[in-house]
Amino acid sequence: MMDRAAALRRIAQLRSQIEHHNRRYYQLDDPEISDAEYDRLMQELIDLERRHPDIDASASPTQRVGAPPLEKFSPFRHLTPMLSLANAFSDQDILDFHERIRKFFGIAEGISFVTEPKMDGIAVNLVYERGVLITGATRGDGAVGEDVTDNIRTIPSIPIRIKGKTGLPIPETIEIRGEVYMEREGFKRLNRRRIAQAETPFANPRNAAAGSLRQLDSKVTVRRPLRMFCYAIGQLRGAAFRTHWEVLEILSLWGFQVNPLVRQARSIEECIQYYHDIQRTREELPYEIDGIVIKVDDLALQERLGAVSRSPRWAVACKFQATQATTTIEDIIVQVGRTGVLTPVAVMQPVRVGGVTVSRATLHNQDEIDKKDIRIGDMVVIQRAGDVIPEVVKVITANRDGTERPFAMPSTCPECNSEVVRLEGEAAHRCIGLACPAQIREHIKHFASRGGMDIEGLGDKLVAQLVDRGLIRDPADIYFLKRDDLITLERLADKSADNLLSSLERSKSPPLEKLLYALGIRHVGEHLARVLASTFSNLESLMQTSRDDLLAVREIGPQVAVSITRFFHEPANLKVIEKLRQAGVQSQVTLRPQSLPLAGKSFVFTGTLSGLTRSEARQIVESLGGQVSASLTKTTDYLVAGADAGSKLQKAGDQEVAILDEEAFLTMARKK
Repeated sequence: MMDRAAALRRIAQLRSQIEHHNRRYYQLDDPEISDAEYDRLMQELIDLERRHPDIDASASPTQRVGAPPLEKFSPFRHLTPMLSLANAFSDQDILDFHERIRKFFGIAEGISFVTEPKMDGIAVNLVYERGVLITGATRGDGAVGEDVTDNIRTIPSIPIRIKGKTGLPIPETIEIRGEVYMEREGFKRLNRRRIAQAETPFANPRNAAAGSLRQLDSKVTVRRPLRMFCYAIGQLRGAAFRTHWEVLEILSLWGFQVNPLVRQARSIEECIQYYHDIQRTREELPYEIDGIVIKVDDLALQERLGAVSRSPRWAVACKFQATQATTTIEDIIVQVGRTGVLTPVAVMQPVRVGGVTVSRATLHNQDEIDKKDIRIGDMVVIQRAGDVIPEVVKVITANRDGTERPFAMPSTCPECNSEVVRLEGEAAHRCIGLACPAQIREHIKHFASRGGMDIEGLGDKLVAQLVDRGLIRDPADIYFLKRDDLITLERLADKSADNLLSSLERSKSPPLEKLLYALGIRHVGEHLARVLASTFSNLESLMQTSRDDLLAVREIGPQVAVSITRFFHEPANLKVIEKLRQAGVQSQVTLRPQSLPLAGKSFVFTGTLSGLTRSEARQIVESLGGQVSASLTKTTDYLVAGADAGSKLQKAGDQEVAILDEEAFLTMARKK
């Protein structure tokens, strides 16, 4: 264990670091470290202060919420403090939170909770007097925030006047707390606009929301797509509530936006289930969250539990695994894809992001590197969403020491030494070598992928060996491989060779859409491959169609039409297709959509399905000739609503769209 002198030094160091990062995060909206790294520093400080209670902690950041307000805004003292929340990071932490409450009251059961998503935005406090918005302020240090009333008034989801439709009298005074945030799509549009105007893009939606709310000119704020979810109240005079759930219901009736995913929980086990349910679906939400919040529902119990230092005892923030982290770029290498595109990739010090250790991140292209000023040796913030390869969000320029090195794309291909060119109007650099082994390898890997011919056992290393030994030069060659060819390869036993040959044989009768995707036609992904397959019954009819006929197909534009016709007029491509025929590859005949039972019908899915994934549901609809859209329109025929359906459910009712639950949808599909 650390002695007192060492602990004192480390505590002082941690306090200084955290104060610095508080200023970067809360005041400048320009953090230098990820949330996960900040949480680690704060937890270390909390643990040290707990082990050494004799060391004065009255001025420690563990006793404060954030940072003092900026001088450019008038300070506003909250009528009641805006406390921060203690963190939990696991099921056990949630159980420990419940155990502390249970021991406090000396009871075993009977405590109800409210659970809600933890928005990744900026906390604000709204003060209403006799139903009229008087002040809007940021959290600040929890006691004093920044008066941003003029900017708050520009947010459409915040009522200027409370509408008394509840039967409850409008309070004389009420503080309403919530989170101002920016949806992902709005954030992307804002950044595209900033880049076009040669302005620095925001690192993430949270920083964009904070920066927008802290504009000195409210005319700037009004152009930013800000929203707000309300989640609590502070001081209240002239009205009374019994439960937190009742507070949220009344706020909603008063015209405030309350997150539709908020749920009541009758036990701590239900809270844990909610934690896992929300974590599974977080990437499907239109906004970013970094966890959930669990609150004791009974307001009288909240009052009795009170608070400790900076956090209430009656609530806890349950964090998800971080999707952002901080690391250092050790090198930038170049990978060559199947179309010859050179992609720069950052090789980084390994770091945990979203529960996975990663050491590489895509840098997309030279323009992206130049725009973000990414250099070898830079400390950077990276992010990973779902299963997507991580990307660099921003460079922490304050950490540069002068040893960092700029990167430039090579003039020759790293795989074949052919010339690298950048075509006019394109961001990509391309290798123009016809015999580039990297392109051949990637093309064959794409051909054999699950979305393509789905050839099990033909992995990256085996493809590399087959290409390097000259056994295959195009995708069709794989169907002419012999057992004797395979068993001579490194780490390929007799049984593996037999399994691969069997997999190749099974793949010779693919659905047309899989063959089209496997061929690697530029701009034709899995969705467009399905569109083409539903329009043209076989490969031959597609090969013979004209550009004008393709343009008549729904979702096929000029660029795609030109790409398809060029592909089927290229002699080398026709040679490969003929070799596939000789090998016995013949796609299945696809029924035209007019003959399918859901032809012309449009479906939208919302909420969580229990018996199948969204991808499986889409496949069912499309196999029956229907289409799946992301949003409701005038042409939507059915809304399929799973558990925790959101605003789309109400919108569908307003537009008189037919609504199906999951069971009704599956029954319809079976009848068809």
